[in-house]
Amino acid sequence: MANFKDIIGQEQIKKHLLEGIKKRNLSHAYIINGETGSGRRLLASALTKALLCENRTEEGDACGICKSCIQTDSNNHPDVRFVTHEKASIGIDDIREQLINDITIKPYSSNHKVYIIPDSNKMTEQAQNALLKTIEEPPSYATILLLTENAENLLQTISSRCITLNTEPLKQEEIAQYLIRNLQMEPEQAKIAAGFCQGNVGKAIRFASSEDFQEVKNDTLQLLKRIDAMEITDIVSIIKELSLRKGKINEYLDLMLLWYRDVLMFKVTKDANLLLYRDEFKAISKQASVRNYADIEKIIKAIDKAKIRLSANVNFETAIELLLLTIKD
Repeated sequence: MANFKDIIGQEQIKKHLLEGIKKRNLSHAYIINGETGSGRRLLASALTKALLCENRTEEGDACGICKSCIQTDSNNHPDVRFVTHEKASIGIDDIREQLINDITIKPYSSNHKVYIIPDSNKMTEQAQNALLKTIEEPPSYATILLLTENAENLLQTISSRCITLNTEPLKQEEIAQYLIRNLQMEPEQAKIAAGFCQGNVGKAIRFASSEDFQEVKNDTLQLLKRIDAMEITDIVSIIKELSLRKGKINEYLDLMLLWYRDVLMFKVTKDANLLLYRDEFKAISKQASVRNYADIEKIIKAIDKAKIRLSANVNFETAIELLLLTIKD
């Protein structure tokens, strides 16, 4: 489990929680809301570790070396409970057996007991209603952490009794520096990954270090460099290829967005140092010279529209065909 000092970004949330730990006025229940990879679990683990630590730092962070910290790091602390579920949703029995019935038992080795619900947005309405009384009147030693990627899925009665902490997208430079420092990535590659992940460090780590990501990136760049010279038959073939990779289509679209933002950036500034795809300077400068501002903006909007259409389950081939023809025109 992480310490607060190890988490990049999320400064407001870290400050709020560390102040609460130092002044001993933490809430009994928090909703940590944000997309997957945004740091929800890291924040929950840092808070858990600090709460249970036997020798906290002056800042309120965990020491990292006491028995409690070692147990927490190894996911073996007797006073930490993760609510798990085998079905698609978290049912009332899951909440009763793993939290409600257990929370009345005092901590085994600490002054605190922490309950973490990683997929709290998957709780059924019945499960949430069952949890409500416990959240209203928890034992003084208990802290409940609800992690969610969509806080709106939680009942208002639950939300109103918790403090909601919303994770924030990180700056591209913060993520790039993290990838360079911790994953020993080349600076150019780190910048592309940081731009691609749109402020989500977990997404950057996951894709920047995977062979699949490199393959998707290379395929995308080859398509965008060739598309102006393609015949309709070539476009049809590309659509068929992409239809076999539907699960990764958002990655293709995000990388396309970065490309055309680079084209727009170069058209405005003529500064190659500002490009994410700096290695593709020649192709980007060529496209910037042959496309006007309206064309580039039209393509960027078309990519965004394709993402919306696909999320609404519009026919895949139709959505991609409209996008590619817009780019080619």
